[in-house]
Amino acid sequence: MFESIAILLGYLLGSIPFAYLVTRARKQVDIRDVDIGNAGAGSVIRVVGLRDGIFVLICDIGKGVLSVALAQILGVGMAWVFAAGLASVVGHVYPVFINFRGGQGAATLIGVFLGIVPKAMGLALAVMGIVLLLNLRRGGSRRLFFVVACGAPFVPLFTYIVYDSVKLALYGMVLMGFVIYRNRGRLRHPRTITKRILGETD
Repeated sequence: MFESIAILLGYLLGSIPFAYLVTRARKQVDIRDVDIGNAGAGSVIRVVGLRDGIFVLICDIGKGVLSVALAQILGVGMAWVFAAGLASVVGHVYPVFINFRGGQGAATLIGVFLGIVPKAMGLALAVMGIVLLLNLRRGGSRRLFFVVACGAPFVPLFTYIVYDSVKLALYGMVLMGFVIYRNRGRLRHPRTITKRILGETD
């Protein structure tokens, strides 16, 4: 019974559409109808402002952390903690409260990793930060996707190195696989998407 509760709580927490709510409150628009149509922190930064975007980012990360923490509090096995984390990411991408049209899942995914493998996620974020600093002078369409592409594969690798657990590393790969699949359109045409975001011209 507690296992089902953990998964349900994870999904419902993930479904809280902070990007949608903040943009509605501040600009009276649906975040999914503007920018690139994504209900996430990046779109909020561009449509509403940096402060509101950071607030949404923290909240979206928090959904993942809290989903994992609640499952652990309920005392379920690690497999079910994993499932609750995955449910929170699914909830963010397909939120029941706004007709199953949500965000890309990256921020909530970070929260899940911070809740389960905090040291590995911290190392991966450090890699992303270093890559970003080394590429600040590059064009935005190269930089954004290059940083993610360089940092993301390190999560399961660092998980295995730090925690010496194949199961945890495989879980990281499953979660990342879901988010990559959700973003497959953007990954196929990264320059097109980022040009729309940044208004770049070659």
